[in-house]
Amino acid sequence: MAALQPYGCGVVGARGMPSFEGLRLAPSITPLASSVGIPMVGLKRRGFPGLVVKAATVVAPKYTSIKPLGDRVLVKIKSLEEKTSGGILLPTTAQSKPQGGEVVAVGEGRTIGPKQIDISVQAGKQVVYMKYAGTELEFNGSNHVLLKENDILGILETDDIKDLNPLNDRVLIKVAEAEEKTAGGLLLTEAAKEKPSVGTVIDVGPGPLDEVGNSKPLKISPGSTILYSKYSGSEFKSADGADYIVLRASDVIAVLPSY
Repeated sequence: MAALQPYGCGVVGARGMPSFEGLRLAPSITPLASSVGIPMVGLKRRGFPGLVVKAATVVAPKYTSIKPLGDRVLVKIKSLEEKTSGGILLPTTAQSKPQGGEVVAVGEGRTIGPKQIDISVQAGKQVVYMKYAGTELEFNGSNHVLLKENDILGILETDDIKDLNPLNDRVLIKVAEAEEKTAGGLLLTEAAKEKPSVGTVIDVGPGPLDEVGNSKPLKISPGSTILYSKYSGSEFKSADGADYIVLRASDVIAVLPSY
């Protein structure tokens, strides 16, 4: 059977968009055994030409604008970081998928009960959104993503995640550092350090909407030390190397005493 090998995966196009050049089936020799003593014969299987998988939906040039509907938001994706903060050129495989960009258009909002709820972000704002959320589009020579308002984590007017203003029921947390030693005093290696689920609340959103469209303030306040569910939320690293996580208030499971 032909072996499936990735061919040219993860190449960044001229527009800074991750793409896959295709998956190529490598040629192989398949031996056929005969039950009547004929020597085994090798048949060469022809490799398929490169299979191109597009990462984004291409919008034809004749369409000059996109109007989101309902509670959807169109965001122009920030380009991939091709270098580290120290100026080291990153290989394609090490370049992280962007999770931020500029809002270029918003829908008319949604209706809850008798109340019309407008989108909480406006065109021109810089936002951070959930990874892999929405539908990616190649439009007007740039890469965009069309997503729901609820997929947006917050507004970020700087380049540092610690300055994020969370939206809705999102909470920005600075993750506590992992324990360096065991209870018995043994030093832990990096691989043995347990992923922490404790952190300090930096900022909170205005809260979710109730059944009549009013915001319900969160019961979590900045400065609180909290315990949150493992593997929840979206993780980020700030400019100073500290770890942050943005998650829903429902993923916060306890408040801990501060020391």
